[in-house]
Amino acid sequence: MSVAPPTPMLVEPFEQADRQHEAMVFGLWLFLATEILFFGGFFFLYAVARLQDPGGFAVGGHKANLLLGTINTVLLMSSSATLTVAERAIKAEWRRAARVAIVATLILGTAFLAVKGFEYHEDLSEHLFPTVPGFPFTAVGAIRFWSFYWLITLIHAVHLTIGLAFVARLLWLDRLGTLGPRWMVAEVTTLYWHLVDIVWLLLWPLLYLIGR
Repeated sequence: MSVAPPTPMLVEPFEQADRQHEAMVFGLWLFLATEILFFGGFFFLYAVARLQDPGGFAVGGHKANLLLGTINTVLLMSSSATLTVAERAIKAEWRRAARVAIVATLILGTAFLAVKGFEYHEDLSEHLFPTVPGFPFTAVGAIRFWSFYWLITLIHAVHLTIGLAFVARLLWLDRLGTLGPRWMVAEVTTLYWHLVDIVWLLLWPLLYLIGR
């Protein structure tokens, strides 16, 4: 049995809740469409480069840390679940459950960045950066793989950091006591977070399972 969300807080120029909701969701989906095109370009370049030297890509990808990549996948998928719980709890006006789920999402997202930072440190200690002295590969595919790895994971980390800021804002709204009426903000935040999760779910096999 579904529970009707609380009466939303209207902001200018909207005078009707349904219009405001439609505008927020539509605007967010437009933004997500541009993000899909943005990341889609990188995935296309990855496919072209891999087709040109599949052997080199496999050799380079074999050095990626599968354990840490898998841990981060579990962390991010778990954060997607907790934020979904938070969104539903906000709409049902279960403030305590929503607060716990939001904090859990923040912890999981921050843990992802911490693990990724540790992985970056490990990669650099093994000279797995194409422009540093001691880079262990000469194959064009391996060089392209690690170039793609650093570029796309850094871009993803930036998106995740922005998402953490949005989730932290939900906690701030909860402290102000206005999170219930601002449930639309939670809904669009959850949609953005799911995009970040889906991108990583696509990156995990491309970066960590290749060459295994």
